[in-house]
Amino acid sequence: MNMEDLYRLLRAGHVQAQGIVDTVPDPLLVLDRSLCVQGASRSFFETFKVDRFETIGQPLYSLGNGQWDIPDLRRLLEEVIPNSSAVIDYKVEHEFPELGARTMLLSARTLHHPDGGSHSLLLSIVDATDRYRRDAARDMLFDELRHRMKNLLSVARSIAQHTATEGRSAEEYRDDFLGRFGALAHAQDLAFSDLEETKLKALAERIFAPYMAAPDAVLLEPGAPVELDSRTIMSVSLILHELATNAAKYGALSKSGGQVRVRWDVEGDDCQLRIHWLESGGPPVSPPGRTGFGTRLIESTATYSLGGKAKLEYAPGGLEAEITVPLVAPPLSD
Repeated sequence: MNMEDLYRLLRAGHVQAQGIVDTVPDPLLVLDRSLCVQGASRSFFETFKVDRFETIGQPLYSLGNGQWDIPDLRRLLEEVIPNSSAVIDYKVEHEFPELGARTMLLSARTLHHPDGGSHSLLLSIVDATDRYRRDAARDMLFDELRHRMKNLLSVARSIAQHTATEGRSAEEYRDDFLGRFGALAHAQDLAFSDLEETKLKALAERIFAPYMAAPDAVLLEPGAPVELDSRTIMSVSLILHELATNAAKYGALSKSGGQVRVRWDVEGDDCQLRIHWLESGGPPVSPPGRTGFGTRLIESTATYSLGGKAKLEYAPGGLEAEITVPLVAPPLSD
């Protein structure tokens, strides 16, 4: 075999190997023993919006804006070659150029060589951002489910304790209790129903129905008629239910003579719905020592689910809250 044939053979092998690497959907890097880039897959160039000139031959830690220059990662990779070990799914969280905040999983292994003397590393990079977001959303959902079940049981107990018994038969008590408990269940069904839209007033009335047995316990002061789409209804229902639950357990609705006033209005050309919540006549109020799950749930639902905000103020006379929700559509005419 002459030199030309040998060159063609080596060239064909190199092209074939690079073609195999380029078919892998996740970014790949080949690093030498000093952790400089010997080769890269097409996916790496496309994902991180870089070219071969600024990648091949460059140290791993100088790529991009230095996003890979992480002390723990440096230590791990430097231990791979001498120990013939591997790094599997090492998590890197960084603000990547062109990509924004992402979560990457890095795996590094020594390349196999027949003579056993390979000092090169194969570094694979998997974008796990969406996976971690889904996992976080799932965990939040399970936490919310546990919290809602606990709250439902607490509210059911409060309903049982505050349903009048004096001068009434067992049947009358049962019917009264089941009626209020049924209203609570209907509010939960409405929050997770498949209805395309519902009016805010109807939603509020159903949520507060279990607490309206006492005169003036809940005072609704509705503003402009507002339609809530299917995206908004569950989140608004969740916030109002959480506020009502807290009021029943700790606030104005936990004490005879306490009152919750709820009103709303729509402001500005951008149709900002503002829901105002004011408690009075309940036990003395002081700011909690730590932020509970209920408060976090209200704030995260308003901010992340609705794109609005929640302001909670623990005034001495009772909790005051303002929930701001951007509406997709303007308020309806009366």
